[in-house]
Amino acid sequence: MKGELPNPKQGNIFQPNLHQIVNPAHELVLLAQKINWQYFEREFTPLYSNTGKPSKPIRVMVSLLLLKHMYNHGDETLMDAWVQSPYYQYFSGMDTFQWKPPCDPSDLVYFRKRIGESGVEKIFHYSVQIQGPEALEKKLIVDTTVQETNITFPTDTKLQVKIVKSCVKIADKEGITLRQRYPRKLKQLLQQCRFSHHPKRKKAGRSAKRQIKTIAGRLIRELKRKLNAEQQSQYENLLSLYEAQLQQQRQDSNKIYSFHAPHTYCIAKGKEHKPYEFGTKASLAVGYNSGIIISALCIANNDYDGHTLDQVLEQTQRLHGYKPENLIADRGYRGIKKIGNTNIFIPGPKNKNQSVYEQRKLRAMFRRRASIEPIIGHVKSDHRMERSFYKGLTGDQMNVLLACAAWNLKKFMKKLVKAFSLPLLAVFLLLEDSLRRLFDGYRNAILSFLIPLSYK
Repeated sequence: MKGELPNPKQGNIFQPNLHQIVNPAHELVLLAQKINWQYFEREFTPLYSNTGKPSKPIRVMVSLLLLKHMYNHGDETLMDAWVQSPYYQYFSGMDTFQWKPPCDPSDLVYFRKRIGESGVEKIFHYSVQIQGPEALEKKLIVDTTVQETNITFPTDTKLQVKIVKSCVKIADKEGITLRQRYPRKLKQLLQQCRFSHHPKRKKAGRSAKRQIKTIAGRLIRELKRKLNAEQQSQYENLLSLYEAQLQQQRQDSNKIYSFHAPHTYCIAKGKEHKPYEFGTKASLAVGYNSGIIISALCIANNDYDGHTLDQVLEQTQRLHGYKPENLIADRGYRGIKKIGNTNIFIPGPKNKNQSVYEQRKLRAMFRRRASIEPIIGHVKSDHRMERSFYKGLTGDQMNVLLACAAWNLKKFMKKLVKAFSLPLLAVFLLLEDSLRRLFDGYRNAILSFLIPLSYK
């Protein structure tokens, strides 16, 4: 059952209201007053039943998701920061200062599962809608980046050691006696694998890696022989994943880099400090002048950048009801010049048929294209898109959407603070001048009355 916030009209004689404590010019106070929280109530209320224990209020859960990505918190650290900050509590709809967290950190996991990817898309859509119609520009800048998955650096030996330990764990769980469990042998082989790149240890290292792979295959085959039909159906997908990892070769495509995140793929972006990144590709489309992120996608496969533009245009049409006239991209998108009525502009050699004016306009356009690079950097470092800690491809998509929504709302907060500060400053200066004149008048009147008395 959907929970409700306490009635703000009912006062508390023991605690002051938060609106008496917080600074009315603070960015979160201004944003909380600007957001139409009833929009989220209407969209997410159908996801709740009419019976059972009341849940946490929808505004509280949505505000926690936004605060987490706007200020780069984890689920646990967000609760500590929420208790300490009256501005976080005001943003969440609290009327008085709270001494306890609003919910358990795991409730955020349940809420994300409840609303799903479509619900997070609605939050992202609102972060664009609140900017006004001028945010929906006809000219967009598009680029892709890598959102890394929360996995260790993948090597075949690491994965095969996990296979051995997992097979032993399955056997213990199902009551199967293995011919050999290899605890000491595995530890010895792992020690031999250390510094295997050294010339004197290379041969022993290669031999140890081969033995680990042989042990992993042996345990998989033994499990498949000893599991009954019902148990085999239960572990069929997991064992087939293990077998696929043992069979993959160095140059294969669609390799397995993680067992808990099999959707992870290897991406080479040409970075000197990080030649290979393991995660999923994220595509962002940003307004040419505004810098507002209009489209945010997590690409399921390691597609060529040009083949992701159809998904970008489809999401823009679905969420905002329009398709841009022009898309500006880098050379990674070369080969595609037009999709439907949308023109794709990509840097390249000069066209002799173009006038000097047209060449100058294109050059300015491609210079402006570089503005998306720092935006991607800030979204990754400041709003948690550097690494996805959510589960599965759906979790990766949610992380991209929430990070981009946080970026849009942070930009909107800066506009609110700037718009609020100028007239407020004028009022304060006028009030200060009036009070000073009033105080000077009272002071002069008092002195004019006291000075003659002192002479008497």
